[in-house]
Amino acid sequence: MRKYFLMLLMPACLLSRSYAQKSPVDTLRQHFLSPPASAQPWVFWYWMQGAVSKEGITADLEAMKEEGIGGAYLMPIKDTVSPPYIQPPARQLSKTWWQMVRFAEQEAKRLGLHLAIHLSDGFALGGGPWITPELSMQKINWSQVQVDGNRLFNDTLPLPPSNENYYRDIAVFAFRERGEGTAGTANEAVPVVSTNKPGINAQFLAAKNNKTSFSSSEPCWIQYAYDKPVTCRTIIIHATNNYQAQRLLIEASDDGRQFHRIARLEAPRHGWQDTDADVTHTIASAT
Repeated sequence: MRKYFLMLLMPACLLSRSYAQKSPVDTLRQHFLSPPASAQPWVFWYWMQGAVSKEGITADLEAMKEEGIGGAYLMPIKDTVSPPYIQPPARQLSKTWWQMVRFAEQEAKRLGLHLAIHLSDGFALGGGPWITPELSMQKINWSQVQVDGNRLFNDTLPLPPSNENYYRDIAVFAFRERGEGTAGTANEAVPVVSTNKPGINAQFLAAKNNKTSFSSSEPCWIQYAYDKPVTCRTIIIHATNNYQAQRLLIEASDDGRQFHRIARLEAPRHGWQDTDADVTHTIASAT
């Protein structure tokens, strides 16, 4: 029986071939030995529990400059303790704290460093007792219902997941689902899943509501083989934090031997605490 194949590649090298071809070797070597300012790394600069002083600020920033750091994200961590680590403590948003921030800006400018303030009131999120749910950091959730066409739909849509009993509608969309026959036919096709990672039976990746993760520290591929052609318009990754989509390549084949490139996935805008988010990637050239 003839099968049709979709392959997900996980390469280790992220340098694009087109860039390597366009860049002369001597220019590449020069940039590697003497990176431009735009290539300098930034760091998280933790101000721990209000233990901040002008002497410490100067020492930190001068050390960053000496090591080739380009800039810092100022990130306060936790509240002051009793007794405080230094006197006077620079408690967040206090007059002393703002004085330290202004001094840090002056020192960064003196040293030619960039300085930004991370959205953080204690570690990695914005908030506080004065922040009510409607003012808090939020994300878009949704629910969906499949219905038969050519008839009136008069019902209540299920409520999407919410936190702190807060939810507000943004929009309701109705669209015709493409597919052969009944809705979801293409999505319901169960492929044979394989991988070149040793000792792994990857078929679990085709199971609905699967909770098992697939990971690899080495370059590898995952192959989905179908009994008949399928149209792939989107790929949904059930992501954990630190999801690096740009490492994933999509290729397709009619015979399982000759594959052609479809796309390299683009990294989504998300944070390291997005552990419950599914990431949907649109495939521009659907095949």
